[in-house]
Amino acid sequence: MTYLSRVRINPLRAAARNLLANPRSLHGAVLAGIPDPAPGDRILWRLDADHPRRPMLLVLTPSKPDWTHIVEQAGWPDAEGEHYAIRDYSPLLAQLATGREFAFRLKASPVQNTSTPDKASPSRTRTAAELHHRSYRMAHRTAARQLAWFLDRTTRWGFTIPDARTDDPAPGLEPSAADTPAGTQPAREVRITDRSRNTFTKPGTRTPVTLTTATFEGRLRITDPALLEAALLGGIGPSKAYGCGLLTLAPLPGGHH
Repeated sequence: MTYLSRVRINPLRAAARNLLANPRSLHGAVLAGIPDPAPGDRILWRLDADHPRRPMLLVLTPSKPDWTHIVEQAGWPDAEGEHYAIRDYSPLLAQLATGREFAFRLKASPVQNTSTPDKASPSRTRTAAELHHRSYRMAHRTAARQLAWFLDRTTRWGFTIPDARTDDPAPGLEPSAADTPAGTQPAREVRITDRSRNTFTKPGTRTPVTLTTATFEGRLRITDPALLEAALLGGIGPSKAYGCGLLTLAPLPGGHH
């Protein structure tokens, strides 16, 4: 059975500040909440910091977790209210059907594979051929490329992004073909709500890790429930250990399907 958890984080506590600043540390705290994880279990998590004073940790686990340690170290252990919530994920998976629409959120690490990186780094001073690598994994750094990365892959994840809903123009104000640039794509129901670049070190080493992320939000339409379920449970894109790849769905405002 799969569970989706939401854990409140108190950003004023010292332990919380460490978790919020270092995805590697937060990954360790997440793993500590899973008793006896089985080999190959996929654990996905995401930090939602829409409200800086009330960041929320979301975690998808294949077994029921316990987040008491995070509440005690980085939450409000003595305060009233629900410190964390754990919900069975099965009811959501049962709602997946072709043509159904949901609101969604995804924090991902959009990347490309290239054998000719534009800029060399200290660890990338030779060409891919010299290092016998087929290619390098390079992050997309512009919003346009990050959005293109996302839209180019949605069908393989079992959904499409519908065109943006707009009112019909008044009679006589419809754009003519001459007014529409060649190759222009219609606006889609998706936007990037956050972009970040975070550098941290691996525990016990001085090796820096740079993580470039983009958070996508909008509306999706299911085209293949099986593929979407695989994306929900297995995650999307690289850097899953660092809080990327968790796709979450929610009912559309107004109950639209």
